[in-house]
Amino acid sequence: MVSLDKVNAGQKVVVAEIKGDTRFQNRITSIGLTLGCEIEMLYNEKKLPLLFYGRDTVVALNRKEGKDVFVEVMS
Repeated sequence: MVSLDKVNAGQKVVVAEIKGDTRFQNRITSIGLTLGCEIEMLYNEKKLPLLFYGRDTVVALNRKEGKDVFVEVMS
């Protein structure tokens, strides 16, 4: 497993674990990022928010929060 902030643009991954407090977990699942969700990283540049596509929507997530979302790279 790798944290979401380490995924390269163009890679497809599956959400495997979401860490953090209850507030963070509730917020992140409310935007559609749930266990087993397939996402594709669109943009991951240093010091800028992560931009990814999942569940028919594009989502921006700050880098700090991306460190609490763990994914498995699809082959």
